[in-house]
Amino acid sequence: MSAGAASAAVLDRPLWESTDNSVDETPVLPGQRNRLRSVPASGQTGDEGSDDPLRLGRTMRLRLLAAVQALLADPSIAGLKDAPKLASVVLYAKSRAPKGEKNDNQTSIWGAELGRWMGVKESTVHHKVLPVLRGTDALHTLVVTDAKGHPTGLDCLVMPLWNARKGGGAGHPLALDKAELATLLRLLEALFGHGWTPEGKEPTPPGLLAGRTGKGAATDRLGLLLMVLHTPASGWLQLCGGSVKKKEGRGAATLARLLGCSPSGARKVLARLAEAGVVARQHRETSTRMRGRARVMLLPVARAYGRRLASVEAVSGPGPVFSARPDGACGDHAPAGAAGALGTTGICCAEGPGDAEDRERPDGAELHAVHAPVVTPVVPLQLSCGFSGEGRGGSGDLPDRACEREGQAADGETGVAGTGSPVAEGGPLRGEQPKESPVDERVGQRAAGAVAGGRPKAVGGGKAQRQRRVGLPADLRLRVALGPVAWLWEQLSGWQQDQVEAAVKAELAQLAGLGVAPEGAPRLLADRLTDRLEETGGEALVDKPFPWLTRRGLPQRQACSHRKCDDGVRLDTGEDCENCGNVIHTRRAWRARIGADIDRELPGLSDGDRRRVLEERLRERAAIEAEDLVRRREQARVQQARRDAARAEAAQRAEADRAAVAAADAVRQALPCADCGQRRAAGLCERCDHTRQTESLIGEAGLYAAVWSADLADPGSVAAVADQARTAIGDSVAAAWQEFLEITDVAALEANPEAAQDAYSFAALQTAQQAVQEHEATALAMLGRTEEAEAEARRAHKTEQGRHWFQHNPNGADAIAAATRAADTARERVAEYLLTTRLAQLRELAPRTASAVIA
Repeated sequence: MSAGAASAAVLDRPLWESTDNSVDETPVLPGQRNRLRSVPASGQTGDEGSDDPLRLGRTMRLRLLAAVQALLADPSIAGLKDAPKLASVVLYAKSRAPKGEKNDNQTSIWGAELGRWMGVKESTVHHKVLPVLRGTDALHTLVVTDAKGHPTGLDCLVMPLWNARKGGGAGHPLALDKAELATLLRLLEALFGHGWTPEGKEPTPPGLLAGRTGKGAATDRLGLLLMVLHTPASGWLQLCGGSVKKKEGRGAATLARLLGCSPSGARKVLARLAEAGVVARQHRETSTRMRGRARVMLLPVARAYGRRLASVEAVSGPGPVFSARPDGACGDHAPAGAAGALGTTGICCAEGPGDAEDRERPDGAELHAVHAPVVTPVVPLQLSCGFSGEGRGGSGDLPDRACEREGQAADGETGVAGTGSPVAEGGPLRGEQPKESPVDERVGQRAAGAVAGGRPKAVGGGKAQRQRRVGLPADLRLRVALGPVAWLWEQLSGWQQDQVEAAVKAELAQLAGLGVAPEGAPRLLADRLTDRLEETGGEALVDKPFPWLTRRGLPQRQACSHRKCDDGVRLDTGEDCENCGNVIHTRRAWRARIGADIDRELPGLSDGDRRRVLEERLRERAAIEAEDLVRRREQARVQQARRDAARAEAAQRAEADRAAVAAADAVRQALPCADCGQRRAAGLCERCDHTRQTESLIGEAGLYAAVWSADLADPGSVAAVADQARTAIGDSVAAAWQEFLEITDVAALEANPEAAQDAYSFAALQTAQQAVQEHEATALAMLGRTEEAEAEARRAHKTEQGRHWFQHNPNGADAIAAATRAADTARERVAEYLLTTRLAQLRELAPRTASAVIA
């Protein structure tokens, strides 16, 4: 019996005449009527399992795809984020179909239920999803309440659907009928429904991505839905054409076009879906054993159509798996036992152009027979020279590099992945001579380097990667702070550990700036991490350590406006924050006051109405406080601007004053000396300045001498004493100059007369200063011997000796010593007083004489 007769005997009717579009969507050309088509790998005809939500016919799939694309392309939804887009798709699928001429498109749902559909929290739905959809007029909502005013649900009206049915009629892509909406809803339930068990009905199991929650969950679910709608019955995603970036790949570029995001973001979504087990990525297998084009399989779609044996296992295993023969081979090229095995995919005698997308060989390539079955494929060689023909190892996109868990063979033993050119295990191939190659040693080194310690290591000139640290940092302060999260630290990569370490140092510095002792800051930060772990439920519930540490565990959370508040606790004292207590007390007081006002103004209200009025007034009060806060912030901003302006103006004035002083000093520096005429001497050169100071000091010395030795009423006596002092100082200056000449090179001074004059003026100044100090000391000593000073000293001596603590022994040693000190102090005080008064009297009584002496 021929192959066509055998297939007709097995099937109820020839496969090319089948009306079931779920098996193969490739059109049958007239010249292909006598060719066998592929059937599901399970050997079934495709009738069984038709109730699978993912088993969509081509017409239904394209209908749902057009509806979803039209919904997402609506102007009110097109520019939104993925979470609002997914919410609109869910609400659209749950909308009621119109009955007759009535356009009733509403759906009832809870915010928490919509959040479970999307994989986000209820707060996210109420703050970031529903308000956004309402703001763009993509959704109209109405809160449904019971008799007591309690909310019981949320009626939602998807406006694009309402507008489509109102204006476009049944021909609009969004105008799905009841069966089509039910099919779309079943598809959503199978992909990411959260599952439920209704009373009296069969339970609905959770969808494929029901456990995927948190950040990016809505994006993953929307991407999976769009890829499923773009995937035919073969299970392979229809990839986009054109040039794409090699780093992201064609699969990521296709998903990026579906989601409207960047290829790098789509690559991350595709990686998460692959990790969830719903997507598998692989390069096409070719008869030449070289890398073919990349492709993406939607595993749920493939399984829904019974493609399990070859296609699914080939991409869901630990590494690429090649068939035992070229995919296009058939007839006498087929392996033994393949004849009549219709359950194996890819069985055909000749394929038409329509199968080019599913063919695993280049278009138009000749069919190639397999090698003799005695040759067993084994591990490929991994070179590091970078030539185009070398093997790439287990991961085709990671040449010259061994990655973690990449070297696991199919049997679980450590080794290099088994792709590339086949090499005989026991020896060389036919026609080859056994010889040793340095490549074999390199392969062993790479395999050892790939598994040693479970970390990638550079071998044979490879690029070294950042190594993570298993233990905590060596710094004792960091070890204390990160002690409660040591297990999370071990799960971080090297770069993440560096970022967390920098964040910990920043928090410690911030705590020190808030007044916390440096030695207690690490312990305080460790207590904060411990409290945050208790809130989470322990380290085991932290699925993403790095975001948890940097965004939740380490940052300070201020419960009030106080900068030292952290979760209601003062960081500097460790006690409860008083400001938080004040805020809570104020809010409670306002609630009680508003409640009392309501009871007084509206005494007959029911509990529900009273609660509603109370909430409204509290919201009004909160709005007033918010406005007051805005007003106070605006006032503070204005005051700060005023202070900044005043500070800037003061800085400008100071700069102008400094500029004026600098200009005046520059002018003064340019003036010549007033005595000798030296240029640029700032009005007085150093030699003339010393001369003036010397003359002034000589006059002061004469006055000190005249205070105690001359008759202050006689100008002649004062002048005579001043002349004696001048003469004595002149003699001292001459003696000091002679001593200077003895220790100085006289020839050098004679060669430079100006230097000699400068030295003489400086020596005269020093001598005059010393003479003034001596005359002042002499004047005080002589004035201390006057009758006035002695009388004051006797009175002080007697007074101190008569103190009550000396009354029992007034003539004792202690009493005499204290009285003597008091008498000396009184004598010095009187001498200073007499010197000051006599100097003033001398200048008043003999101004001419004093002026003559000073000059």
